[in-house]
Amino acid sequence: MLDPRTLAERRDAVAESCRRRHVRADLDGAIAAYERTARLRGLVDETNRVRNEHQKAGNRKMDAAEREAHVAEGRRLKDEVAAREAELAAAEAALRDAALGLPNFIHPEVPDGGEDDARELHRHGEPPQFAFPPLDHLALGEKHDLFDFESGTKVAGPKFYYLKNEAVLLELALVRLASDVIRSRGFTLYATPDVAKPEIVAGLGFNPRGEETQIYSIANADLCLVGTAEITLGGLFLDRVLEEAELPLRLGGISHCFRTEAGSYGRESKGLYRVHQFTKVEMFCVTRPEDSDAMHDELLAIEEQVFQALEVPYRVIDIAAGDLGAPAYRKFDIEAWMVGRGESGGWGEVTSTSNCTDYQARRLGARFRRTGGKKTETVHMLNGTAIAVSRALVALLENHQRADGSIAIPKALQPYCGFDEIRRG
Repeated sequence: MLDPRTLAERRDAVAESCRRRHVRADLDGAIAAYERTARLRGLVDETNRVRNEHQKAGNRKMDAAEREAHVAEGRRLKDEVAAREAELAAAEAALRDAALGLPNFIHPEVPDGGEDDARELHRHGEPPQFAFPPLDHLALGEKHDLFDFESGTKVAGPKFYYLKNEAVLLELALVRLASDVIRSRGFTLYATPDVAKPEIVAGLGFNPRGEETQIYSIANADLCLVGTAEITLGGLFLDRVLEEAELPLRLGGISHCFRTEAGSYGRESKGLYRVHQFTKVEMFCVTRPEDSDAMHDELLAIEEQVFQALEVPYRVIDIAAGDLGAPAYRKFDIEAWMVGRGESGGWGEVTSTSNCTDYQARRLGARFRRTGGKKTETVHMLNGTAIAVSRALVALLENHQRADGSIAIPKALQPYCGFDEIRRG
């Protein structure tokens, strides 16, 4: 959520963010709601001041008639304060609803356009040149008995699956590798709940309800299945005031992730690339406002470290404005080379890292106090994928397949899984 106090003075910047994101929002309505709230807050303060003065005046000596009139006026002022406070509460709720419909500002270097207009920043490695017809991860999984999508569909529905044999050990290995990498970078590890209250989900900028939601809601419970540990890690800071000396905070969350992926079908979404449930190690950081850009670069560097360890070719892209979620000020994706995308291979997203500045923190009421100061400021929050196991498996298996049908395991992963190749027969 944007700071409602700045909407009028930064109207052009907010309008430009909405335009570039292709978001329709009632900006002028939000400004009017803030002005109404500010006016009502002033009236409440003034009415309370008058009431306090009236109460103090009651300490003087009065005859019976004066006392009766004073008491009657006190009741009137009490009712007036209550009425104005109720009016203010309604105005504040309307302001919050209006402000929640506005997206974050956009970093000046973010490219224009939509999903196909991201700017490539750099590459690491080159797509492999196979001297044999390469298989996609589904064919490799069938060959080595690594997945069971048929049973997953029978038991849980489409886009659910079972991992089997070495794939199970690879999942555990990928989680341990990513966890060790981020722990060496100063992150505190958490195993988080897989559920959160709707107000926490909404606080992080996700829509827990409605036709377009990607969030599963649990029947007969005021809970949602989380789509990322970003939600549960961010929820730790609900209404918290941190001291400057505590910042930056680096948290790593291990969780299952659940996404409805409504409408996400087709060749490029097949298999493990787009599923309803997967395991992920998520990074979440809380910083001072002046430190968030540098932290964003740090999160990207960690993601690159993980995929360099996996010996997977990738490229880094700067996501275009029209493809940013509402909380993101800027987002970098890593796209790994995948044999099964397109007719002859292509790039597929494996990580994202976003600087959400104060957008999520303002919704959550997360603040900090500078050393020696009394006033509080809103913190900045960032997130990034250390590893999303399902897509990492796609890239790992497809890029490391051999002519004899076996699959090599990168050296960095071997100590965690206990084998150096996958081979049948």
